[in-house]
Amino acid sequence: MARSLKPPFNEETARAKVKAAQDAWNTCNPEVVAQAYTLDSRWRNRTEFFTGRQAIIEFLERKWAKELDYRLMKELWCYTENRISVRFEYEWRNADNPSQWMRTHGNEHWEFDHEGLMRIRDMSANDYPIKEVDRRYR
Repeated sequence: MARSLKPPFNEETARAKVKAAQDAWNTCNPEVVAQAYTLDSRWRNRTEFFTGRQAIIEFLERKWAKELDYRLMKELWCYTENRISVRFEYEWRNADNPSQWMRTHGNEHWEFDHEGLMRIRDMSANDYPIKEVDRRYR
């Protein structure tokens, strides 16, 4: 479905692309998530910069080994022909301290190729501790 959503985007297809990305990331399966990106996709994730699907898979494996019980919400912020920006929140338990829940807020800017694969992902985020009772996403 997500791959069939190709530029140029309109509001309906941009929202569907964001929802498909949210659903894929909530699987916490690096192989599934990586299929939405070009073979040479370029990423900035906070202070990490890397290129390619294999690097994406390795990054996500590290991420989800640390971020237990990960649950994500993405929201369309804006779009153009082949670009989408989203805001997101996700919650997770810290593998180093499993009783500590965290919430992460951030923004992503995406650029897609003509086939609907993401070729650039630029992400900024901040984490802060929350109590389990304050969780929004279950």
